[in-house]
Amino acid sequence: MNENLDRMIGILCREREERVPPLTEEQKPDFFRALCNVRPPMPVSEEFLRLQDEYLSARTRERGIVEATALPYRNKIALWRGDITRLNADAIVNACNSALLGCFHPLHNCIDNIIHSCAGVQVRLDCNAIMQGREEPNGSVQVTKAYNLPSKYIFHTVGPIVYGGVTKQNRQDLANCYSACLRRAHEMGLHTIAFCCISTGEYRFPPKEAAGIAVHTVGQYLAAHEDAPNVIFNVFQERDYEIYRAILRTD
Repeated sequence: MNENLDRMIGILCREREERVPPLTEEQKPDFFRALCNVRPPMPVSEEFLRLQDEYLSARTRERGIVEATALPYRNKIALWRGDITRLNADAIVNACNSALLGCFHPLHNCIDNIIHSCAGVQVRLDCNAIMQGREEPNGSVQVTKAYNLPSKYIFHTVGPIVYGGVTKQNRQDLANCYSACLRRAHEMGLHTIAFCCISTGEYRFPPKEAAGIAVHTVGQYLAAHEDAPNVIFNVFQERDYEIYRAILRTD
C-alpha cells in the first residue's frame, strides 16, 4: 500500500510539473489528500484510478463500515453520530458549495472536502460534467456515484449562507435541500438516505433552528409517503447530537 501511495504522489506531482518533496511515511497520506484536493477536474489515467481505488477502498475498510439498515429507527428516522463516510446508506448527502466541484482548500475539515477525499477524484470529474461551469442554486440536488465509499450515491445539495440574521428565504432554502434530496431518493427507489447537518458549519445557520427545519421537513414528507426511504440524521459533534435527540423526542 505504501508503494501505491508513492506512485500516486509521483503521478500527481508530475501533473503539476513539480518534484516530490521529502516526506516521512506519516506525511504521505495527508500530502496525497492535499494533492487530490487541489487537483482540477481534468482527465486522469487508468493507472492512477486503479491505484487510487485500491488505496481508498482499503482506507474505507480500515475506518469500518456502519450498516445503515441496522440502526434503530423510529417512524422511519434514525439518529447516528459518527463519520458519514462510514455509512453504507444508499445515499449520503453532501453539503457543498454552488460550484459543486468539492473543496479545493487542502486538508480542509468541511464535509465537502472529506467526502470527496474519501470517495475519489471521480466525484469531482462527475460534478464537473454535470455543472459545465454553471452554479447550482440553493435547495436543489445533483447525484453522483459514491465510488470508494460504502454508500451507493452522493447527493450534492447547496444550503443557504446566513449573513447576519436568518431570513425567511434562508429557512425556505434549507427546507428545500431536505425535501429535494428526499424526493430524489424516493424517485430512485432508494431505501436509506443519510443527511448531514446542512449549512450549520461555515454557512452559519444556527444549529438548533436548522435541526428543527430538517426534522419538520423530513417528517412531513415521510407522513405523506408511506414508501419513502428511511432517513438517517447524521451528526458529528456532541452538540448536534443533543439538539437532534431533544427534537426527535418531542417532534
